[in-house]
Amino acid sequence: MSPKATPGDASAMSRIETLDVKVEVVVIPVSDVDRAKRFYESLGWRLDKTPPGIVQFTPHGSACSVQFGSQLTSATPGSATAYLVVSDVEATRDALLAVGVEVGGVFHVGPDGPVDGPDPERRSYFSRATFRDRTATPGSCRRSPTGSPDGSRGA
Repeated sequence: MSPKATPGDASAMSRIETLDVKVEVVVIPVSDVDRAKRFYESLGWRLDKTPPGIVQFTPHGSACSVQFGSQLTSATPGSATAYLVVSDVEATRDALLAVGVEVGGVFHVGPDGPVDGPDPERRSYFSRATFRDRTATPGSCRRSPTGSPDGSRGA
């Protein structure tokens, strides 16, 4: 058995920093589970097998899923924010619009706040477009040079 670490113990910190830890699921509060399910189905996200009362969808190529259900969280619907990391924020915006998602215009983060249009230098994580699913959960698409990290988890 290993000795117990005390809070603030430097040796415990060095051990935790070497653990392989990943964010796999984000629970989002929704106002209508059936409507949220239809929304994520319309995006073509994979519906995962889950225990009763939990609905889970995973975007193509993502290692992180979203979960919702009527009893999963007491958080207020619309209080969660998520980022979808994509290789082409303008193409993703167009694709979301094509399936009926309300998406704002592409903007980038400047020194004084948001500026209309994509980042002129096409820097990673600067260009964004915001959307809100039909259950009031806000999201944002951000450009990265390679899109989503490889999140293959098998079938």
